[in-house]
Amino acid sequence: QAQLVESGGGLVQAGGSLRLSCTASERTFGSYTMGWFRQAPGKEREFIGSIRENNDTTYYADFVKGRFTISRDNANEMVYLRMNSLKPEDTAVYYCNAHSDYDDYWGQGTQVTVSS
Repeated sequence: QAQLVESGGGLVQAGGSLRLSCTASERTFGSYTMGWFRQAPGKEREFIGSIRENNDTTYYADFVKGRFTISRDNANEMVYLRMNSLKPEDTAVYYCNAHSDYDDYWGQGTQVTVSS
């Protein structure tokens, strides 16, 4: 089956930065909208942002407030989430998603922990 794999998570001090990566196997997702979600302890999974398949438009949840940026590199079948000015409340498991009108694919997540 098609698979997405996230990487780049870890432990970072508040105010620091991380770049998460998502790569695909089995097939290309160049025609899919790619998105990032996260799930914090005791919380439901929430939408962070997405980028259209043509790379023209991004969408972000309000809580991002300009701190996070999504980009994609279709030639290398990669999508990224750059996170700046991280806060302890950003601590969560971060998931990559590939979406079309017909199906969705998910990665297994990467842990991001932000210390005070």
